[in-house]
Amino acid sequence: MNDILKLIANCVENGKIDRNTPYPPGMKGQDGADELTRLALDSGIKPEQILDGALVPAMAVVGDKFSRKEIYVPQMLMSAKAMNGAMKHLKPYFSTGETKRKGKVIIGTVAGDLHDIGKNLVAMMIEGGGWEVIDLGVDVSSEKFLKTIDENPGAFIGLSALLTTTMENMKKTVAAIREKHSGLKILVGGAPVTKEYCERIGADFYSPDPQGAVNYLKQFAE
Repeated sequence: MNDILKLIANCVENGKIDRNTPYPPGMKGQDGADELTRLALDSGIKPEQILDGALVPAMAVVGDKFSRKEIYVPQMLMSAKAMNGAMKHLKPYFSTGETKRKGKVIIGTVAGDLHDIGKNLVAMMIEGGGWEVIDLGVDVSSEKFLKTIDENPGAFIGLSALLTTTMENMKKTVAAIREKHSGLKILVGGAPVTKEYCERIGADFYSPDPQGAVNYLKQFAE
């Protein structure tokens, strides 16, 4: 079992999605995360073993490398795509409740802001860490966040802003959430956001990179 989990983890770390993808060149023609995950399930390996034994540690390695600037956004996106190639086989088990996630995270880019690369990376890393991610996309109003929170009680909230002009909307959304749900944990991020700004607007956590968010959430895993 360990051998196939190591192979899946290696595919995720290197961004090998499936047999047909040419990237990375050194793994051309080999099975990727897609085929190997299907094989693992067919061999009787449980979905949570694949998640905890291959995907979570692999995405942690990817996140740490990104934090140390050993890899950059393109490589990280390829790893995230490889992880998604594996996750598509695991998601049916999560949706039936047969396999448990660690919790829910609602994430979105705040109103007026259409940037999504940073938000997408964080969402992919968090999902790779074993959480259910509800991605609301970009230009998300406070009202939409609140409606989704009502539908998913106890979820964690992730807000992204890439423009200095939309940081004010981040502040307003945090205030609106705090007014109705004072106990929820709110994570914020984006190029202009800082730890000081996070504290000033009353959010709970800021990280300059996706892995920081994953590490923060670990302490709350169910």
